[in-house]
Amino acid sequence: MNVAGLDRIGLRRKPKQERSIQRLDLILSAAAGLIAEKGVNAMRMTELAVAARVPIGSVYQYFPEKAAIVKALFDRYASAIQSRIAEAFASVQSVEHALDVLAATIDWHYDDCRSDATYLGIWMGTETDQDLLQLNIEHSTRIADIFHDTVRRVAPDLIDVDMQARTYLFSHLIGASIRLAVVSEASLAKRILSEWKAIVRSSFFSTAAA
Repeated sequence: MNVAGLDRIGLRRKPKQERSIQRLDLILSAAAGLIAEKGVNAMRMTELAVAARVPIGSVYQYFPEKAAIVKALFDRYASAIQSRIAEAFASVQSVEHALDVLAATIDWHYDDCRSDATYLGIWMGTETDQDLLQLNIEHSTRIADIFHDTVRRVAPDLIDVDMQARTYLFSHLIGASIRLAVVSEASLAKRILSEWKAIVRSSFFSTAAA
C-alpha cells in the first residue's frame, strides 16, 4: 500500500498511556456496534462519538476518516483469523488431514461470520474502498502462504503444479464463498458450503493442472 493510502486509513497517533488506550478501545467497540446495526456506509463519525461517549475531537484524534476505523477493526479480525489458521495447519502431516482442516476452517469461519454482524460488515466495507480492498488482498495472501507451506510439507510431489497461484486463488475463494453463504438463507448457505468443500477436496491437491 502506498504512503498516501496508509496516511488516510492509518491511526493518526498510537495511544501510549492507559487512559488513551481505553478511549481508543471505547471508540472501536462503539464502532463495532454501529457497524453491526447499520453497516459501514451508514455510520457517521458524530454518532460514533455519541455512542462511545467521547468528544468528536477524540475520534478524529485517532482516526482521520471512517476508513481508518474500518482498517483498525479489520486488522483485529484478520490477525485473529490468521493466527487460528496458522495454529490449525501447524500440526498437519498428511493430505487427508490438510483437507479435513480446510473443511473445518470453512465451517468455523462461516459460523463466526454468521454470528457476528460486525464481522461481515467490516469485510463488506473493505470492498468499497481501494485502500481497504488492498488490506483484504494482503490478508488473502497471508492465508495463502499458510496453505502453501502446508502443501510443501505434506505433498512435495506437487512440484510441477503452480501451488503459489492455486493457494492464493483458494484463499480468496474461500473468503468469497463464506461471505456469499452468510448473506444467503441458512439452508441454502449450508448447501453452498457443502458444494464448496467438495470442490476443495477434489481439486486442492489435484495434479490435473500440472
